[in-house]
Amino acid sequence: MESSTERVKAYYDENAECEWTRLEKHPFEFIFTTYMMEQYVKPGECILDIGGGPGRYAIHFSKLGCDVTLVDLSDENIRFAKRKADEAGVSFSAYTKNCLDLNELGLGQFDHVFLMGPLYHLIDREEQANAVKIALDRLKPGGKLYVSFIQVFAAILYDLKCGGNIVRDSTGTETKSLIDAVADGGDYCGAAFTSACFFNQRNILPFMGQFPLKKLRFFGQEGILSPNEPDILQRDPGEIDCWISIAKRYLELPELLALSEHIMYIGEKTADKK
Repeated sequence: MESSTERVKAYYDENAECEWTRLEKHPFEFIFTTYMMEQYVKPGECILDIGGGPGRYAIHFSKLGCDVTLVDLSDENIRFAKRKADEAGVSFSAYTKNCLDLNELGLGQFDHVFLMGPLYHLIDREEQANAVKIALDRLKPGGKLYVSFIQVFAAILYDLKCGGNIVRDSTGTETKSLIDAVADGGDYCGAAFTSACFFNQRNILPFMGQFPLKKLRFFGQEGILSPNEPDILQRDPGEIDCWISIAKRYLELPELLALSEHIMYIGEKTADKK
């Protein structure tokens, strides 16, 4: 029987280019995420991008003068990232490796560690925690950790934008479990675009609170623009820029976090908790 790890790897091996173009079709996630990250990442610093897919963020920060190391589960994502890096005129180290086996690479410590994919797909809570611990092992004291989560409400947002699915399968076991998780404060782990874990917003900070981290930022990666993204992208560039400026002011408002499909936690590594 195929494991969840094998399913995730196969999905990204088959969809590396789609994952690359995803942030062209949905640009606000990249715009707001880099806006927040660049408040901490400086040229010349070293970055470990764990689960960085086809290299969007690795290439972006390489262009800014950072020393980047990319690690991903998918061989095809790594091949695609190297090709895109060549096209962009940048270079970085890149390895194919499961995030839970990262220590096998013998990497040193970094100023910044990105964990912006693994917690989308690790189903078991213990494995999720281990992924964060392993990432922290690669982070210098005082370094910054950037962790992304898919919100459980993201699936509802998707259907509100695209339509059709909820009407067909709202009584099905998987969809009903997801709908219930939103109402009941639970997470949803199971079948989606591949094996995936959708965190309930209220569970993210308690989960991250177990690690030796000082919370710096907690924000919606698409901001308030996700629900109306298809419409906004059709508007005049000046109006789009205006909405981007407004949305940046709202990224961290707790009452608006549910409007984003992804949430990022940025934390600073502190002394180990006893």
